[in-house]
Amino acid sequence: MTIFWLAAFIVFAIGEAVTVGLVSVWFAVGALAGLFAAALGAGLWLQIAVFLGVSALALALFKPLSSKLLKSKPSATNADRVIGAQALVTETIDNAQAQGQVRVKGQVWSARSAQDVVIPAGRDVKVLRIEGVKVIVEIV
Repeated sequence: MTIFWLAAFIVFAIGEAVTVGLVSVWFAVGALAGLFAAALGAGLWLQIAVFLGVSALALALFKPLSSKLLKSKPSATNADRVIGAQALVTETIDNAQAQGQVRVKGQVWSARSAQDVVIPAGRDVKVLRIEGVKVIVEIV
């Protein structure tokens, strides 16, 4: 049975190595424990129980920690700098016609009105948020 547990450990370790997330490391640890149990002369049922118990324990102890460490945080982009900034309407904003542009921090953005009102060119507006490639604005 030691060869079986060694093979199981190798398979689970390779499976873990080829995946992005922590998928089978818990079972690799359990297979290693099963290997030790087999090397100490434990019976088949005890080896299986050790494998299942250690795998479950490893999962229960380390899954919350690994989830916290592997959790990706949203990273701010350069575009986020325009949120809250004042902008100048360079092309009349009309949501019904799907048109409108603003200049904010030296960049020209397609724009839509948050209140669904027509905003004429030359008005100052405030950028509330970004949706796709458009800024959503309101009159200052």
